[in-house]
Amino acid sequence: MQDMQQNTIQQTDVIIIGAGPSGSSAAALLRKKGFQVAIIEKQHFPRFSIGESLLPQCMVFLDEAGLLDTVREHVGTCGFQFKNGAAFLRGGKRSFYDFTQKFSEGPGTTWQVRRADFDQLLAEGAQALGADIRFGHEVIAVDVKTSQPILTIQPEQGTAYQIQAKFLLDASGFGRILPKFLNLESPSNFPVRRALFTHIEDGIGLDTDFDRNKILITVHDKDHRAWYWLIPFADGRSSFGVVAEQDFFDAYLTGNAEQDQSEVLLKRILADDESLSKVLAQAKFDTPVRTLVGYSANVKHLAQSNYALLGNAGEFLDPVFSSGVTIALKSSSLAIPLVERAIKGEQIDWQTEYEQPLRQGINVFRAYVEAWYTGEFQDVVFSRHKNPDIERMIASLLAGYAWDERNPMYKNAKRRLATLAEYCREDISPAQLSEI
Repeated sequence: MQDMQQNTIQQTDVIIIGAGPSGSSAAALLRKKGFQVAIIEKQHFPRFSIGESLLPQCMVFLDEAGLLDTVREHVGTCGFQFKNGAAFLRGGKRSFYDFTQKFSEGPGTTWQVRRADFDQLLAEGAQALGADIRFGHEVIAVDVKTSQPILTIQPEQGTAYQIQAKFLLDASGFGRILPKFLNLESPSNFPVRRALFTHIEDGIGLDTDFDRNKILITVHDKDHRAWYWLIPFADGRSSFGVVAEQDFFDAYLTGNAEQDQSEVLLKRILADDESLSKVLAQAKFDTPVRTLVGYSANVKHLAQSNYALLGNAGEFLDPVFSSGVTIALKSSSLAIPLVERAIKGEQIDWQTEYEQPLRQGINVFRAYVEAWYTGEFQDVVFSRHKNPDIERMIASLLAGYAWDERNPMYKNAKRRLATLAEYCREDISPAQLSEI
C-alpha cells in the first residue's frame, strides 16, 4: 500500500465502473465529445449475463452512441434473432403484441441476443472510439468527498493504484459498487423473487405455433404469480428461465439434495405446465442452470455533484418485460450531456435534470410489472376483446417507449391499467374500452 501511495495518481476526465451496456454506451458518447474515459471492469469479456431480449427503444440509444452498426454487422455470426414483439401463453390462451404496430414513433424491431457476445461488441465499439477499458481490475476503495473522485484499483496482476477523474459513473449493474461503498442502497418494495435459468437447445420445430421472432412469456398454469421466459436465438438455441417467489420453488423441493439440483428442479417446474412442455418437448438441457435471488433493488439517490449511477447500478425492477438494457441505455443517454456540462463547470440539478426524467419511465415500467404480478395486466393481455388503439399504446410501452409522454397510457399508468383490467374482467366490447 505504501508503494501505491508513493505513485502518482492517474488522471482522466471520466471514470466508468463496469463495461456492460450502460458503461460502454456512456463511454462511446463521451468519446464522441472528446473526453478521456477509463472503464474499470472486474471481469473479462465475453462473460455470461442474462437479459437477452432487447426492446426496440434500445436501437435509438445504440444509434445515438454510434454502436448500432457494430451490432448490426455481427447479427449473423453471433446468432442474434430478429425480434418484432412479445407473445404470451397461459394454459390454452395465447396472445401477442406486435411492436411494429405500436403507438410511438421509432424502430419497431430489434434482436434477441446472447449477452456475452452483445456486451463484448459494445465494449469493443467503445474501445474503437478510444475508451480505455481495463478488464480484470477491481474497485477496492472510493473517495467522492473531493471535488474530483478518486478510486483505488486492484488489478489481477500487479500493484494497486489510484485514478482520479472529473466525474465518476457507476455502471456496475448487479455489482452495485457505489451503492455499497457509499451506503446508498434502499430496500425495494418488490417481494423477493428468484430466477432459475439456463441456455438450452430448444428443439422447437417449424410445425409448432411458436414464433421465434418474439419472446414467449408463459404464466404458470397453476400459480399465476410464477412465469417462464423463452427467448429464442437464431441458431436453434434459447434462453429459458422461471421466476417466482421462494414459496413457489419450495413446493417443488423433495428434500433430496440430488433430486433438488437446479437442473432437475427447473425441469420439474417445466413439466408442471402442460402448454409450455409441449413447446419444449424436444429441448436438451446442456448448459449449467444458474439462479439469481433478490435482484430487485433501489437507491437513496441516483446522482450527486461528481458522480451518477447508471442502469441496474441504480435500480433494477424485474426481468418480466425485459426493461433492464433499455433503462441502462436510457440512463447513459440522459446522463452524458449533463456530465459534459458538469465538467465544463456548470451547476447541474441532478434531481430534476436526471433522476426525475429517468424515473418517470422507470415508474411506467414499474406499473406494468406490479400489475403483472397482481394479475391485472395478465387479465388485459389475455382478454377476449381487444381495442386496436389501446393495443398499440400498450405495444409501445412493451417495446420500451416508456418515456413517450404523448402515449395516453403513459400518464397515470397504474390507474389506467387498473381501470383497463376492470373493463377486461367485465368482458366489455372493444368500443367501450376506448372510453378509458
